[in-house]
Amino acid sequence: MKALALPDPVPPSGFVSLVSAGPGDPELLTLKAANRLARAEVVLYDDLASGPVLDHANPQAELIAVGKRAGRPSARQDHVNALLVEQALAGRRVVRLKSGDAGFFGRLEEELAALAAAGIPFEIVPGVTSASAAAAAAGIPLTRRLTARRVQFITGADVTGRLPGDIHWAAIADPAVTTVVFMGQRSFPELAAGLRAHGMPGDTPALFAESVGHPHQRLIRSTIDGLARMMEGAAVTQPGLIIYGPLAFDI
Repeated sequence: MKALALPDPVPPSGFVSLVSAGPGDPELLTLKAANRLARAEVVLYDDLASGPVLDHANPQAELIAVGKRAGRPSARQDHVNALLVEQALAGRRVVRLKSGDAGFFGRLEEELAALAAAGIPFEIVPGVTSASAAAAAAGIPLTRRLTARRVQFITGADVTGRLPGDIHWAAIADPAVTTVVFMGQRSFPELAAGLRAHGMPGDTPALFAESVGHPHQRLIRSTIDGLARMMEGAAVTQPGLIIYGPLAFDI
C-alpha cells in the first residue's frame, strides 16, 4: 500500500508587539514594554533602542539589529518588514523594539501595513518620546498656560534627508507655540532662516538636546539664531532634536 501524502501543517501565526523603548534610559521603559521584552522569543531592535534597554529582554530571545542611522549603513525598511513577517509566521512571539515612541517619525506605518497584509496580529506599546524626555532633562515644560497653549512635532528631514519642501511656515513660525524638530540638525540653519523670513525673531529661545536619555546626553540652551550658527556645517554624530518657542528658561 502506498502512504498518503499529507500536506505540510500550516505554522501557527505568531504575534508582534511594536514596543516603544523610550529615549534610551531603561528606567523610562513602561511596565508593559518591559513585560513584552521579558516574554519575547525574538527582538528586532533599533540602534537607539539597544544598550541597557535590551537587558530587559528574555535571555533566550534571539536579538536582531535592524536600526537605521543617518549617513551609516542601515537595514532597508522592506528587509525589516520581511523579517517581522517571517518571524511571526514561524509562530514566534516577536518584539519590534523602536526608539522613543514608535508613533513619532519611526516608520511605524510601513511595518503595520506589512503585518496587516500578512494577516499577523499585533499590538502597539506606546512610550516616552525623546521630546518629553528632553524637556524634563532641561527642567522645563513643553506648554505654558499663557504663552504656549499648543505643541507641535515636526520632522526636519524628508526621505532625501533635506528640509521638506511643503512646510507650513505660518504654523511653525507661530510665536505662541512650542515646536519640536526631529531629525533636523543638518537642515536647521535653513529652517531657522525660513522662520526669520516668516516673522519669528532670531532671539526666540531654543534648546538643542543630543543623545537624550543616554549617559553622554548633552543639552544646549540658546536661540534659533545661536543654534543655526552652531549647526552650520557641523557633523552629525549623535541623535538630537531641537525645541524652540516660548520656553520657560527663566524657571
